[in-house]
Amino acid sequence: MNMSPLITTAVMHFGEMGSRWGFNRTVGQIFALIVLNDEPLSAQEIADALSISRGNTSMGLKELQSWQVIKQHHVPGERKEFFVPAGSIWVLANRVFEERRKREIDPTLTLLRDLILDSPSSKQEQVVQERLHEIHDLLESVTAWSQELQNLGPEKLDTLMKLGAGVGRILELKDKLLPGKSQEK
Repeated sequence: MNMSPLITTAVMHFGEMGSRWGFNRTVGQIFALIVLNDEPLSAQEIADALSISRGNTSMGLKELQSWQVIKQHHVPGERKEFFVPAGSIWVLANRVFEERRKREIDPTLTLLRDLILDSPSSKQEQVVQERLHEIHDLLESVTAWSQELQNLGPEKLDTLMKLGAGVGRILELKDKLLPGKSQEK
């Protein structure tokens, strides 16, 4: 498989972005290659295109399958395993977000809950617990809000995102029309 300069640039960039999304560079490159191709790819095609070992390719594919962002695809007459994206770009983005929530946010919320429940032994610990409670509440709110966004579906979410700053202007207008009704935190 020959990658054009455009595809190479995109795949390499997605590899760099992979570490920011929660997986390593090679896994990011494998993911990009699969998502950007319109045909199912075999593990050998992926290894050859990225100049990586079959073992590294296999581990990357397993990682992406554990994130539920790729799936095996049967090609009639072929014994090899082929891989395709496990849904639309919206579905894939939601799965990455959901996996990151499970790996990063949920453990943080659990720790914060435990720390908030402890009895403070000093004034300083009481202040720290109050701040931890604020962080906990913010994370809970963001998590609940993001879940609501995920439940909207891609079309409604796309419409909401296109509203963009318009939502902020609507809220500002509401505050002007209904002074004293806003809850600033």
